[in-house]
Amino acid sequence: MKHQETHRIEHLGWLRAAVLGANDGMISTASLLVGIAAAHASHENMLLTGFASLVAGSMSMATGEYVSVASQADTEKAAIRQETAELAHDGEAEHRELTAIYVQRGLDQGLAAQVAAQLMAHDALGAHARDELGIHETTRARPLQAALASALSFAVGAAVPLAITALTRADLLIAVLVAATLAGLAALGALAAKTGGAPPRRAAIRVTCWSALAMGSTIAIGTLFNANI
Repeated sequence: MKHQETHRIEHLGWLRAAVLGANDGMISTASLLVGIAAAHASHENMLLTGFASLVAGSMSMATGEYVSVASQADTEKAAIRQETAELAHDGEAEHRELTAIYVQRGLDQGLAAQVAAQLMAHDALGAHARDELGIHETTRARPLQAALASALSFAVGAAVPLAITALTRADLLIAVLVAATLAGLAALGALAAKTGGAPPRRAAIRVTCWSALAMGSTIAIGTLFNANI
């Protein structure tokens, strides 16, 4: 029988990248916009700045995520190559090694040796990758998937404050942008936590507090350096 049960951890790779991208896109673009709004920038300059933030941020997120996850993937591949060579060179030693792992997990010596022998007969490399190296198919590094998820989610997140800027009157912009961004970030944090099986309220409060601090800081800087552009 095939294993039919699914777990949230199977979505961990793309979910982490997507949530990080959307949060970063929304808060960085909103913070930038309220900062230059406090400096009395023109509406046209604000829209141009917001759009530039969307494009540059998306590419930056994609590049950073790809490089980071690709490094992890390279490390995993190197470990797999080493394990493949060790299995070819000394299978008996690898069997003893796997047996010792199962003994540490609670099996007696005889049963551990039988389990190791059967798993190695079925898929020796897979057994060692999973139980010795901790590399699982559901959590393996996927650089391209992570990069695309980060770029697209950043763009979606950044588009929210950019759209609010385009549709809101100048005298109400800072208040509306701050309120809408914090509400959106709280909802996104709660949704991400719920999807991952974590408490949503705590996540919503955490992201709201840090985002308010970020926007408050840029408003203070914009007010201090009144550009009038």
